[in-house]
Amino acid sequence: MGIRVLSFLLVALSALALAGCSKSEGDKPAADAPEKAGAKTKPGVTLEAETQERLGLKMEPPTPAQWLPEMKVYGQVLNPAPLLDLAMELERAEITLDSSAKELERAKQLQAGNNISGRAYLDAETAHAQNLAAAEAVRFKIQTDWGRKIADLMGPIEPAAGAGHKPDKFLEGLRNGQVLIRVDLPPGGRMENQSQTARIVSLSEKTAPVEAACFDLLPAMDAQTQQQGVLFTAAQPAGSRLTPGEAVTAFITIPGEPVSGVTVPASAVLRHEGAGWVYVQTETNQFVRTEVALDRSLNGGWFVSESLSATNRIVVVGAQSVLSAELSGGGFSTGQRD
Repeated sequence: MGIRVLSFLLVALSALALAGCSKSEGDKPAADAPEKAGAKTKPGVTLEAETQERLGLKMEPPTPAQWLPEMKVYGQVLNPAPLLDLAMELERAEITLDSSAKELERAKQLQAGNNISGRAYLDAETAHAQNLAAAEAVRFKIQTDWGRKIADLMGPIEPAAGAGHKPDKFLEGLRNGQVLIRVDLPPGGRMENQSQTARIVSLSEKTAPVEAACFDLLPAMDAQTQQQGVLFTAAQPAGSRLTPGEAVTAFITIPGEPVSGVTVPASAVLRHEGAGWVYVQTETNQFVRTEVALDRSLNGGWFVSESLSATNRIVVVGAQSVLSAELSGGGFSTGQRD
């Protein structure tokens, strides 16, 4: 009797265990059961055609371009007043020198006829020598502070008979039409040649980039920084004048292989959270904000070698309105927010 009861209980417990296992496995979702598909959101800003027209959006592909390798250095627009002052000081010294040269020539003629005392002739010689030394001292100061080329433009201290002193047109241009810019190369940096050009960009970005030509290397290197000073000259464009004393960035063209990329117009670039952005039209009603580097400025825009290509269409008019829509959530579906 006891054995039958025990057997019955064992059978009943086994049946209950099997039932529990079956129920647990039945309640557990299948591992390979497909998840419920949700609606996929698209990155960027969604703007319907009517909204685009209302905002006045205009889209264009960026222009293919090539970028020549450059060296980025910093400098300053020079004030020409100290140089012009030295030029006038040299002119006064040369006038005095010319006068003493005539007196010396007259003394020589008188000495030939024994019509001048030795003391008077010596005074004439001394006055001429002193005036020559004074003029040479001014010229040497110009060469030390402004370079040999500018000193040479001053002309000879003692011109040939009948030639006279003629001011160079370049120096006259510094009063109005020309500008001198000094840039300092990195420590140990050297110019490959003096035919190199540079783009001069104002740090205030209130003027368009100016094309400048290398003018001369300054004769002395800065003893503390070990930087070589280089003078560049450029014409002052109408309505976009550089101011003496203004800090600038110079992009000096250097030898190397050109880089391929695109030119993005300035109207397409947004500055937000310390970075530059453009909106790329990925679909008819879809726009994605893309970061672009703003370290290669061009006239009216920027050169971009990454993140964009000539096959993209970017917002060139109305980009600020698209940014406002994104940041306010109007029409924004997903993507990066700053």
